Amino acid sequence: MSRQVVRASKFRHVFGQAAKNDQCYDDIRVSRVTWDSSFCAVNPKFVALIIEASGGGAFLVLPLHKTGRIDKSYPTVCGHTGPVLDIDWCPHNDQVIASGSEDCTVMVWQIPENGLVTSMAEPVVVLEGHSKRVGIITWHPTARNVLLSAGCDNQIIIWNVGTGEAMINLEDMHPDVIYSTTWNRNGSLICTSCKDKAIRVIDPRKETVIAEKEKAHDGARPMRAIFLADGNILTTGFSRMSERQLSLWNANNMEEPMTVTEMDTSNGVLLPFYDPDTSVVYLCGKGDSSIRYFEITDQAPYVHFLSTFTTKEPQRGMGYMPKRGLDVNKCEIARFFKLHERKCEPIVMTVPRKSDLFQTTCTQTHLALILPWRLRIGLMNGYVQGKNREFKVVKKNILDGKATKNTENSTPANKSASPTPSIKSEAKLEEILKEIKSLKDLVSSQEKRIIKLEDQMSKIAI
Repeated sequence: MSRQVVRASKFRHVFGQAAKNDQCYDDIRVSRVTWDSSFCAVNPKFVALIIEASGGGAFLVLPLHKTGRIDKSYPTVCGHTGPVLDIDWCPHNDQVIASGSEDCTVMVWQIPENGLVTSMAEPVVVLEGHSKRVGIITWHPTARNVLLSAGCDNQIIIWNVGTGEAMINLEDMHPDVIYSTTWNRNGSLICTSCKDKAIRVIDPRKETVIAEKEKAHDGARPMRAIFLADGNILTTGFSRMSERQLSLWNANNMEEPMTVTEMDTSNGVLLPFYDPDTSVVYLCGKGDSSIRYFEITDQAPYVHFLSTFTTKEPQRGMGYMPKRGLDVNKCEIARFFKLHERKCEPIVMTVPRKSDLFQTTCTQTHLALILPWRLRIGLMNGYVQGKNREFKVVKKNILDGKATKNTENSTPANKSASPTPSIKSEAKLEEILKEIKSLKDLVSSQEKRIIKLEDQMSKIAI
């Protein structure tokens, strides 16, 4: 009699949990524009949301802690003359955000450290070069001040934000509207999906297409394509029968997909969010009320379904928190910001663990110099040791009554011994404060090192 073997995985029991009402952002008029972007961008300091605005385009920038009802008079970023289609936070500066709009421009904004006090209409930089609306913007993952934009004029422009000039203009590569663009891990290649149903891998330095797959998905609905950590490409799209599909491709040989997973029949475009540290990809369908997640491995069948997180309300958009903003004490491996019609709801993905010790596999699996352009750090320094579980007697001790009588006749010398516990607690407090100071010094030194490395990278021409 054969016995079914269950595949071993650290993430089989990952579960999602929606935030309570007092931890949500309420009374937000989420944009109704017909464009398949996420409408939300998040970093460890702020959450930005594209909203409905009269007389142009605008988006909200809220500090993460500003939950609850958002007043209608709350200041916005409102410099565009047409609806905002896409926003993206700079990975090297948590106060810099870029936006693309129907007014054919890309604008870069510097948000004050504590958030907006008055509405902001003057950007730091205006990037003009597209002849039609700009629907996609994404920052370079390793080089500072490098921004990619893709417009409905079927061209991709790579900008030097520091000078406001276009460094690379990729024309005549896409015959139709570009659906998505993504950088690989070190920013040396770009992967795009297009309305002509083709997936292209582009070397921006050589301005050439180095790999292409025609009809990656047969359906006419929009596709999405992202790079994985090992260089493979993951795509989401539709079959001829409008079944939503998830496909995995080898970038060096795109003749046939490594695997194809068919899910359900729906019109909602699947937005993929990939975590390279855990090799888990999350699929959020626009108009769906669920988040599906899969684990990607290097052995067939390569893509393994883990679970589905389901809520009652459909999602208008979705924001994805970078790993730096997660709570590693709670074994949090992902955090989403789900957009409802008038609300933004955080959703936390957690790996259940019994131990209070730091879980490396839950947060970041590698601590190494991956490539000369990108130094990665672990999250263990962000872990705070929990309190030790002490054994406590809840039942009242019958000897306490006798002891109180004896203490009435005790000498002053015996009474002076009572403050001992407070002295111990003061010593413990001092020890904790010293540890906090050492951690702050460590963070400060790492920030200086990161700035130094980023300055070195910015001198290297893309």
